[in-house]
Amino acid sequence: MSIKRKFLGCLTAGLLAGMAGQGADQARAAEIDIAKAELIDLTHTYNEDTIYWPNAPTRFQHKVLSFGHTEGGWFYSAYSFCSPEHGGTHLDAPIHFHEAGESVDEVAPEKLIGPAAVIDISNKADEDPDYRLTVEDVTAFEAAHGKIEEGAIVLLRTGWSRRWPDVKAYLGDDRPGRTDALHFPSFGEAAARLLLEERGAKMIGVDTASIDYGQSKDFIVHQIAGAHNISGLENLTNLDLLPPKGAVVMALPMKIGKGSGGPVRVIVMIPEAAQ
Repeated sequence: MSIKRKFLGCLTAGLLAGMAGQGADQARAAEIDIAKAELIDLTHTYNEDTIYWPNAPTRFQHKVLSFGHTEGGWFYSAYSFCSPEHGGTHLDAPIHFHEAGESVDEVAPEKLIGPAAVIDISNKADEDPDYRLTVEDVTAFEAAHGKIEEGAIVLLRTGWSRRWPDVKAYLGDDRPGRTDALHFPSFGEAAARLLLEERGAKMIGVDTASIDYGQSKDFIVHQIAGAHNISGLENLTNLDLLPPKGAVVMALPMKIGKGSGGPVRVIVMIPEAAQ
């Protein structure tokens, strides 16, 4: 039997219109057929290969607390884990770069779910590892796929995820503690302002280690996002499997009280009409 859900709470009529290019009236009656939708996981697994910012004091730690059969005869396993907030596929909460921004636990669910706009700059990034998304890149995307809707989650595909988990290839430098020689592409300041201030994107994300490019000294995109109370997604993967428009992003982080960020499982649903 086909399982269907009407996402008319968090997924508003406008969101559904953006998914399938429908008018608002049609969108109100739209349904996502879960049985026919394609689900894509944009998340790297947390393990001993997880990449962190070079000056992170620790890495992912996973310890066995119990593994085996109990005296009662049944099997039981349990583990503990420890990790800095900012490593692997994770969410940057607005407070990460803005004192008055929301912490992870304060980010409302409706800010974590929305229609995807996937901008591909992988060819340019291949030629220049310090490439930053430009306003011209955004307008070229819109000329081809339509204007980015208010409330969209804009994902930037650079192709960098194919370098994971090779630290030097991914970050441009593998010296612990050194952040002066990092090289990877990401969002540019003017493009970020266009997306967040004029288009009204509710979140941005990228398949590199930061929403600022590797050589950034002021982390201006983080500052802009934080000032607008907008979260960022970093270290995404599988963006090459997504259409430019039509998919729905669900990015649900660990609800860490007062957290500036945290591990996030990012799932994308591609309705049959957008496949």
